Amino acid sequence: MTEVSRRGRVRAATELEIRQHARALLVEHGSDAVTLRAIARELGITAPALYRYCESREDLLRQLCDDICADLATELHAVLAPAVGGFLDKIFAVCRGFRGWAMAHPEEFALVFATPRGEEGSRRQDQFAGVFLGIVGPFLAEGAVKIDSAPVPFDLPDMSAQRDALAAALSTEGIAVPPEALSPDAVYVLLRWWVRLYGHVALEVFGRFPFDLKHADRLFDSMLHELAHESGLA
Repeated sequence: MTEVSRRGRVRAATELEIRQHARALLVEHGSDAVTLRAIARELGITAPALYRYCESREDLLRQLCDDICADLATELHAVLAPAVGGFLDKIFAVCRGFRGWAMAHPEEFALVFATPRGEEGSRRQDQFAGVFLGIVGPFLAEGAVKIDSAPVPFDLPDMSAQRDALAAALSTEGIAVPPEALSPDAVYVLLRWWVRLYGHVALEVFGRFPFDLKHADRLFDSMLHELAHESGLA
């Protein structure tokens, strides 16, 4: 092993250890507790020494988001793989898996989904986009998404811009989808599902329902079946 490769391995191990300590702080105390000073104290080094491994606290939080999303993608694909039934049964399994993960990992969910703005006031790209597209994209490419009705409201603006943006995002993820699979109806259905799915899960994780919600899992399942029916998928 050369000296260069040895240093590379040591650096990679140190970076991993930093992220592990950062994530432990996140889970136990929330994102405000994730500071370079706290991590340095855990590692027994000075805070300035951490700048050799991450540019800033914001850079470290972005790395954590990447790790969290990678773990979530692995978990959702593990849910999807053994799911039996047709397209809708598999999508329901993934949606339930996402809700279950969010409820079990509220601080990670909050970091990835509830960070309102990035640097210089610009909105940070949704870290979950690649995970979501990685699940849905293959179904689109295979033609599994069959929409029997036209759910796009008559007063909704032209969906061509959204269609092009979706196609570009899928291409970035290495997923090739035939143009005919990205109809305005299909694009609208994807947007509608994501808004409703994220909205319900976020309200539940953050406790933002207007009253104490009973049997939230049943309400969630009811929403899924309602969406499937309204979208022409059931």
